[in-house]
Amino acid sequence: MKLSVIGCGYLGAVHAAAMASIGHDVVGIDVDERKIASLSKGEAPFFEPGLPEILSEGIASGRLRFSTDMADAHGADVHFVGVGTPQQKDGYAADLTYVNAAIDGLIPYLRAGDLVAGKSTVPVGTAADLAARVSPTGATLVWNPEFLREGFAVKDTVDPDRLVAGVPSGEEGDRAADILREVYHPAIAKQTPFIVTDYATAELVKVAANAFLATKISFINAMAEIAEVTGADVTQLADAIGHDARIGRRFLGAGIGFGGGCLPKDIRAFSARAEELGRGESVGFLREVDAINLRRRDRAVELVVGAFGGSVFKKNITVLGAAFKPHSDDVRDSPALDVAVKLHGLGAWVTITDPEAIENARRIHPQLNYVAERDEALRGADGVILVTEWDEYRRELSPEHAATLATGRLVVDGRNGLDAAAWRAAGWTYYGMGRP
Repeated sequence: MKLSVIGCGYLGAVHAAAMASIGHDVVGIDVDERKIASLSKGEAPFFEPGLPEILSEGIASGRLRFSTDMADAHGADVHFVGVGTPQQKDGYAADLTYVNAAIDGLIPYLRAGDLVAGKSTVPVGTAADLAARVSPTGATLVWNPEFLREGFAVKDTVDPDRLVAGVPSGEEGDRAADILREVYHPAIAKQTPFIVTDYATAELVKVAANAFLATKISFINAMAEIAEVTGADVTQLADAIGHDARIGRRFLGAGIGFGGGCLPKDIRAFSARAEELGRGESVGFLREVDAINLRRRDRAVELVVGAFGGSVFKKNITVLGAAFKPHSDDVRDSPALDVAVKLHGLGAWVTITDPEAIENARRIHPQLNYVAERDEALRGADGVILVTEWDEYRRELSPEHAATLATGRLVVDGRNGLDAAAWRAAGWTYYGMGRP
């Protein structure tokens, strides 16, 4: 099937390459000439495991190409729209500028019978408004939200845990759902759940999922706050309640909280949209979810400062991690960078290391010191803080080896990912988040 993908950022580039990998003829379109030039050469403009391979394979096969000309979308059977919806600069609401521009640019090239499939995360009610603009062309709008995890996006696209299609009512909707089933035929053949809904439900599925995950993370971090004043161990607490099948252990890892380009801005946009609908009280708890999340960053800084007797002035602090999560080079709303900047502001000499995200971090915060190699970053450190749980910090760095490099023996575990007993046995003063 012939597909176009409008927007070749993180979502769009992965989707275009993944669709080509399962046999479709795909053109990816974006206004960013540098990005398109990079993708056309088979070079991913960001770090995502598995993407370079399917990108190069798709281009070599002739099934995948990239363009800056929207006219190249003409003739595709399905047009996926995967542009960004950032937080508005003057508030919490989502900025739909790029979504509206993509639809306006695409409309002149639509044919009767085409499918326009929205994948961007948008406020509920957006799809209905866009459908009214698309329908005069004879094309049909559907809403097909993505559920990608950075670091696992290729797998999540090719082999998703569910597919959701928000479609119009009647025969038009039935036909649209059948076309999407054809697009995702390998996943459908594996019995992947294919859930057909109305527009509003499909839009809410995405934001509700993100709101739930954010709430679960902030819940355990709220328990960490209680644990810190009672002497309880939040890690053992999470293990104990996680055995309850109704709760589960996943996303109950206390630490410095969530970041990235999705959860923070999506829960804020959800709150803003609920206010517009006159139901702000229904998701009022999300304001506290956000507040808890931000407090945990401050708490990590407090632990470092407290360990040095109240001041980190002129202390050499090594920050392990810059990306908001491992297996990614994404530094948007990164807790790691937030902690590093706060320590720098308190007078510490901060050295950051990360396997993939250094250049992205340097562009945002050039005032910090960056060292690519882990051991070099640890050399001469008065204190160490783990903020992004890459394996080379959590599992592959022994406390004995770290002791041969660092000057001091302080480690703050911002992700509760280290073996506290092992680090203490090796002579380190260990502080965790919500742990004695």
